Amino acid sequence: MHQIEQLFHEYGYFVLFFGLLLEFIALPFPGETTMAFAGYLSYMGRLNWMILIIVAFFGTTIGMTITYFIGHAVGMPFIRKYGKWFFLSTGKVEKTEKWFGKYGNGLIFIGYFIPGVRHFTGYFAGIIRLPFRKFAIYAYTGALFWVIVFIWLGKFFGPQWNRIFKLVEHNALYVAIGVIVILVAVVLIKYRKRLFGK
Repeated sequence: MHQIEQLFHEYGYFVLFFGLLLEFIALPFPGETTMAFAGYLSYMGRLNWMILIIVAFFGTTIGMTITYFIGHAVGMPFIRKYGKWFFLSTGKVEKTEKWFGKYGNGLIFIGYFIPGVRHFTGYFAGIIRLPFRKFAIYAYTGALFWVIVFIWLGKFFGPQWNRIFKLVEHNALYVAIGVIVILVAVVLIKYRKRLFGK
């Protein structure tokens, strides 16, 4: 955390942008921790909350888009053979294939919350030749949801962010599903007359 704080002190928002971009190309970077810490810095008044959301969103989506086109260009045989050089182990490939079989294209959205899977969903979407428009809808909405959750966590809980973060990190998928269910319920309640005519 001291190193991340030093990076923010020296480079500001660029840390979040380039860190998340590189994470999705599968280089080691603690994206969720960094976003939560950035949220805490916005709580302290050192960074702007809205700029953090924008920077994190673009870093994530650019990284995901790059991996989609890499996957689209090289295909599965290349990834299986040379993936280890990009931190894409055979285990990650097989894990992502399994999750794709379970959740389909929706995995691109919820995959952000699954450690060891989110780094490969972009590659896999490209490999299976998922149409870019469909990929973008899932990937970009998921990215926005993901960055808001973790940056908000740091901003909302302030000095307690680290304790809450560890709890959320270990149950990230369930937290994401829970938030989605709550949001859907709120929308249905708020617009039930318009939707159902009652």
